[in-house]
Amino acid sequence: MSLIVVESPTKARTFNRILKIKKLDTKYYVFATVGHFRDLPRKNISIDLEHDFKPTYDIQTKKDKMVKELRQLAKEHDHIFLATDPDREGEAIAYHVAYVLGHVKEKWPEFTIQHKDKLKRIIFHEITPRALEEALAHPEDIRTDLVKAQQARRILDRVVGYEVSPLLWKKMGKNWLSAGRVQTVALRLIVEREKEIEKFIQETYFQIVGMFQNSEEIKAQLTHINNESVEIKNKIPLFDGEYEYTKTTIDEKKKDELTKSLPDDSYSIDDVSKEEAERFPPPPYTTSLLQQDAFRRLRFPSKLTMRIAQSLYEKGLITYHRTDSFNLSSKFVFSAKDYIEATYGKEYALEKPRGYKTKSKNAQEAHEAIRPTKAERSLKEIKKKKLNDNERKVYELIYNRALATQMQPAKVRNVRVVINGKKKSSFQAEFQHVLFDGFMKVLMPEYAKSHTHEPMVKKGETVTLRSLEPVEKKTWPPFRYNEASLIRTLEEKSIGRPSTYASIISVIIDKHYVERMSRYLKPAPLGVSLSDYLANGFPDLFNLQFTAEMEDGLDEIANGDKKLLELLQNFYKPFVKELEKQQKDNSHIEVKEDILEGEVCKKCGGTLIAKYGRFGKFYACSNYPKCKYIRPNYTFVNGPYKCPKDGARLVVKYSKNGKRFFGCENYPECKHVQWFLKGSEAEIKGKLTSSK
Repeated sequence: MSLIVVESPTKARTFNRILKIKKLDTKYYVFATVGHFRDLPRKNISIDLEHDFKPTYDIQTKKDKMVKELRQLAKEHDHIFLATDPDREGEAIAYHVAYVLGHVKEKWPEFTIQHKDKLKRIIFHEITPRALEEALAHPEDIRTDLVKAQQARRILDRVVGYEVSPLLWKKMGKNWLSAGRVQTVALRLIVEREKEIEKFIQETYFQIVGMFQNSEEIKAQLTHINNESVEIKNKIPLFDGEYEYTKTTIDEKKKDELTKSLPDDSYSIDDVSKEEAERFPPPPYTTSLLQQDAFRRLRFPSKLTMRIAQSLYEKGLITYHRTDSFNLSSKFVFSAKDYIEATYGKEYALEKPRGYKTKSKNAQEAHEAIRPTKAERSLKEIKKKKLNDNERKVYELIYNRALATQMQPAKVRNVRVVINGKKKSSFQAEFQHVLFDGFMKVLMPEYAKSHTHEPMVKKGETVTLRSLEPVEKKTWPPFRYNEASLIRTLEEKSIGRPSTYASIISVIIDKHYVERMSRYLKPAPLGVSLSDYLANGFPDLFNLQFTAEMEDGLDEIANGDKKLLELLQNFYKPFVKELEKQQKDNSHIEVKEDILEGEVCKKCGGTLIAKYGRFGKFYACSNYPKCKYIRPNYTFVNGPYKCPKDGARLVVKYSKNGKRFFGCENYPECKHVQWFLKGSEAEIKGKLTSSK
């Protein structure tokens, strides 16, 4: 009998179900480690900086019983198959299993796996009967280069965290602060963007929109005056690249002139251009694309998305979800073709499978994109499975995206209508008519249905200007990052890897360096001070290029093209010089207080200052400890809604079950609560504002 070692109990249950179906459950016993169990202890750095950065690993105290059971099971079974995830973290867990079972001979930084006839590694990218059978039939050895790459990353992050963090405690007087090699660069992106927003000077301009009439109405925008374009494009440099924005040459004075002169002109259609084109489906999901789309469409934080994807993978519904590859297996694309033909018709299916070129220069170990394990398993067919609402939503995203990649392109007709006046003014209108929906049938059905009209006009026809509307606009600074745009930038700059994005964002939010403001990420004063200090104190360490180069180095280790010690030494020598310099500097960093404007302490009239506790942000009186007044970080209800008992403002609260209700801001003095407000849900949402 053979032992199969996995990380997750859910994964173990899926394995057991498959083995039972294949009548192999008497030949294999599946055991779960429940994640990592051997790691660097937190009490100290646990890296021997004087002896080639040798790490000291300990078995976690709560995992002692598990390791004892694992060792006993290993003695009772003839063969051991390590079936951990196919990325670097999974390979590291496989290595640590081998180590505690006595199969590793180590002389740091090298190690070899012993007794390979008994201990084997199996690799698979989906948990299905076929994939598991193939993996068991073709076992491999532990991929030592991936283990070394994981160890190198772990050592780098531990050195930065444990060497730089005490500096922050000393200089900022807060002993819970931390610095991270990649998280600090992510924080810096957010901080620098906020500075760019503050520096941006807004300008007011106008667009002129005309409503023209012949056989039908045409809404068109003024584009030229006296044969000169009214549009101006500007570019400004940003920390992460360039920002381009447009405005028009039409100011308040020009707007008044045009609204008087344009109605007196006569207009005709000068040009009608029609161009048919094909629109192709986007590629299947990689980790970062899934995180971005789940945020945009479902408003899911990246951490939640990854947790859901992990569950779907372990239940055997999708392929491995940590990947930056666009590859799709031949098994999937051919079964997708059959399913598309049967469900939507032959006109929607491709004759030959469509492939996508992976853009990442170092696409990692998981060699397939995220896709459903069965093309014919639509969401309707898995409703009987135990999936919660969030799992259904993410599965549907993955399923539709993967299926659409193997569907025909959509055919559209782009129509551009140019309307000219005799006084040399020019308006333009653009339309898109979907002639054949193709992949949109699955991915964009509402778009295809709403774009089925084009104006029936001809060149030379006279049209009448029925109305003219000047629209006031403002130039907008670059947007704050949200989780989707931050992940996109991190990926474009080769900073971090797909498996790290969720944890990076989670850390900078949990540490209160960054706050969520609606959909966006705004740096807190603490985050600004910390970022500025680290950027100035360690200019070579916390910049985009250096961080990307370190990621490339880790990839080279994983590919066997670079030695672990070479990367660590090249990093540490310049780092320690900057560190020693900063350690000798005894200056203190002042952190600007995050003050609640427009409100004072109700007990003594003092200023209210933002603080952070176990349950997040709250406000406390600046006269503490003399005054101990605190109040939560409320979301207020604006408008006519007031507490019927004392006339105070209503605030949004949530019950233990997550149901929203409204209470008086003067709680506990006033204990009024109500479940509903008058008005539609959209109206109510528009009345809710944060406390600042």
